[in-house]
Amino acid sequence: MKKITIIASLLALSATTFAQTTWSVDKSHSRVGYSVTHMSISEQEGNFKDYDVKITTTKDDFSDASFDVTIQVASINTENEMRDKHLKSADFFDAEKFSTITFKSTSFKKVSGKQYKLTGDLTLHGVTKPVTLNAVYNGTVENPMSKKPVAGFTITGAIKRADFGFATAMPAAVLGETINLRASGEFTK
Repeated sequence: MKKITIIASLLALSATTFAQTTWSVDKSHSRVGYSVTHMSISEQEGNFKDYDVKITTTKDDFSDASFDVTIQVASINTENEMRDKHLKSADFFDAEKFSTITFKSTSFKKVSGKQYKLTGDLTLHGVTKPVTLNAVYNGTVENPMSKKPVAGFTITGAIKRADFGFATAMPAAVLGETINLRASGEFTK
């Protein structure tokens, strides 16, 4: 009887594992970026060129989705080479010491319609903190070229730079305390 129970448990676990679907980011139709207030008068924007995002789910509506994000800090792009170099320095991201930013979700809960709350652990500048972001599931369609399913998401939120020990020497009059996050992407099954 014990053997039957063990075998049944292993089969159930295998079925769950095989039912999982992984969705990979299509970088040509995606963007991971941020904005921050500069000198209290303007918004400065940037993005990262090198990142990987995977979504794992067992349900077509993504209601049990798990997000795994890794961003290479040295790929920061503000369309200003001198500023990019400064942002990579110890004054800001310290890319040499903290080469990646990661986010690993802990929950993805439907709020209403296409609106979700995405909660997870964000690691930035060597500090890991839980954050909750707003997510919009834009739907799933078949790509007419590849004939594969493609899903779209838009994710927004904000973090306090002080919570992550980021750019602590910069006064709020120069660099806003809040960093606004925005990512939009297409994912292929």
